[in-house]
Amino acid sequence: MHDTNHLTDHQGSGLLGASDIRRLAAQANISPTKKLGQNFVIDPGTVRRIVHEAGVQAGEHVLEIGPGLGSLTLGLLETGAVVDAIEIDAALAQNLPVTVHEFMPEASGRLTVLNKDALQVEPLDVPGLADGQSFTLVANLPYNVATPVILTLLERFTSLNSLLVMVQKEVADRLVAQPGTKIYGVPSVKLAWYGQAHRAGLVGRNVFWPAPNVDSALVRFQRIPHMHDHGNATAVFAIIDAAFRQRRKTLHAALKGIVHDAAYSLSGIDPRRRGETLTVNEFDALAQAESARPFQEQHNTEATGSDYDAKLS
Repeated sequence: MHDTNHLTDHQGSGLLGASDIRRLAAQANISPTKKLGQNFVIDPGTVRRIVHEAGVQAGEHVLEIGPGLGSLTLGLLETGAVVDAIEIDAALAQNLPVTVHEFMPEASGRLTVLNKDALQVEPLDVPGLADGQSFTLVANLPYNVATPVILTLLERFTSLNSLLVMVQKEVADRLVAQPGTKIYGVPSVKLAWYGQAHRAGLVGRNVFWPAPNVDSALVRFQRIPHMHDHGNATAVFAIIDAAFRQRRKTLHAALKGIVHDAAYSLSGIDPRRRGETLTVNEFDALAQAESARPFQEQHNTEATGSDYDAKLS
């Protein structure tokens, strides 16, 4: 009976079904671990939905984080895309090419697997993405590292043009939250620094093995080039972090010693506001004003000195 189910899943769709997932896990002696946030997708329909939402086309380059047993990997390869998969689990990384060769042998040449922590990956680690050609991130991200992975990759890979990720619903809501809402915070503002994000639907718990204790959602993101000067990112992000560290305090109190009074005047931002009400553009303006403040003050001092000299002459 098990073999019959396997043949049905395998031949019927070319993607992995529930029995395929369990067989592959057993063969590789793999048990999903909470530490790595492993919940494997067992529903081909969900895989195709994710791939469709991502808009992946034949010949496009796709980066997948945490491919696991290969459910989403096969769905991406099915489109004709070229896939670079980053997997932190050595056993899973080793078995992924074997799985693709078994289920979709014609696609084996379009898959590259790197056994590494996604937070440690640099562009040179992924030669296929190092030439500046734009690419898409598509992933079922482990819930415990979803936000840092997204923000780190957007910072390091400037050619990362768009992404479609499945994350915990609570994480998704925070990523796309708007100013003035209770869940608006550091992830919301920093993601908005790079472009526009919105939720692209919910995903039921029963499409995973093992079933998680939380709901999941899809987040779609599109980078907007040249929206901000990325040379200012460090200064802007430092102000964002400080503002939300004490989110109920006014900017004047939360940013004391970081942003001086003159910067509020220069930027036109009321220091009595709270950080949770500022858009990313306002945080950017405040950081630029703080950066320009010493020059402005020096200019004012020189001007005052010149006036004084003129009166003496």
